Amino acid sequence: MSNSTFSSRPGAVGTPPEHYGNPFGEQRALAAGQSVVELADRAVLTITGPDRLTWLDSLTTQALTGLGAGDSAETLLLNPNGRIEHAMRVVDDSETLWLLIDGSAREALAKWLDRMRFTLRVEIADRSDDFVTIGSFGDLGLPVAVSHEIPLVWNDSWAAVARGGHQYSRAEQHPGATWNYRESLVAVDSDLSDFAASGSLAFEALRIAAWRPWFSTEVDDRSIPHELDWMRSAVHLSKGCYRGQETVAKVHNLGHPPRRLVLLHLDGSEGALPEAGAEVSLGEKVVGTVTATARHFELGPIALAMIKRGVDAAETLAVASDVGAIAAAQEVIVPTDAGAEANVPRLPRLGAVKR
Repeated sequence: MSNSTFSSRPGAVGTPPEHYGNPFGEQRALAAGQSVVELADRAVLTITGPDRLTWLDSLTTQALTGLGAGDSAETLLLNPNGRIEHAMRVVDDSETLWLLIDGSAREALAKWLDRMRFTLRVEIADRSDDFVTIGSFGDLGLPVAVSHEIPLVWNDSWAAVARGGHQYSRAEQHPGATWNYRESLVAVDSDLSDFAASGSLAFEALRIAAWRPWFSTEVDDRSIPHELDWMRSAVHLSKGCYRGQETVAKVHNLGHPPRRLVLLHLDGSEGALPEAGAEVSLGEKVVGTVTATARHFELGPIALAMIKRGVDAAETLAVASDVGAIAAAQEVIVPTDAGAEANVPRLPRLGAVKR
């Protein structure tokens, strides 16, 4: 177990500590539910008003109207072409909908939501300066903030396919099956000195190993949910209309995503770890980009990468780094034939009509 503890009170949105001197030990402690991670790069928005659930439901990918007090969900905001613009982790307390988001999206999402209120009974507020987000695996007894008698805890649903969702992965045992991650909102003046701390690198390594996509790392301006297997937790396929739904349905039922997320097992013989954004190549051809990398305490050096869908899953790839190309073996997350779930039969070509 890591001996690190928080040396000061949490602050507003900023940069979380990467580690406290023992990255592998901090990973083990975090995974075992023996430490927590301060996520100072997260932000918090709230939506109040009687129309909050139906309103956000109409705008985003997840079915939210049935959320009860204390329930958690994950939802995506898409553009009209189905590309991901924002990701939200949400908790409802019966009067307020709490949105836990990446700090980089704080201003843009708040402004967009405010513009979309029209005459509906909703109000948007930024509460990022009042709370810090603390990540953990399991309940560690944190001094969680409470609103309307509901603890402000978001429970990640990544361990199983959410109601209305769909999983493209065909893994016999999904690495996220034991993922019991949660994020708790804690008041900024809370004393966390009694809790062992792990750095953000520990969470990143565990997330990558669990194939868990994250907005600030895996999403670019072309990303659609299918490419990341994010239909698993953040998209409800049979809910009402929302922006970008046509693309979601068309790719899922009739087409294939143009790219696919893959886990890469990196050759660690040179001791190098490529950076996010590094090119992924097959022979002389660039076929993708690394989105996140980590040194895992059991798996060694690993990465998530977005590559072209048609790349043969059996091929060994190469990742660019400061010491030269690093060999990378693929572990399939999204299969090459993902999509086309409707299996619509093709009509035979009609011959000339005889007269």
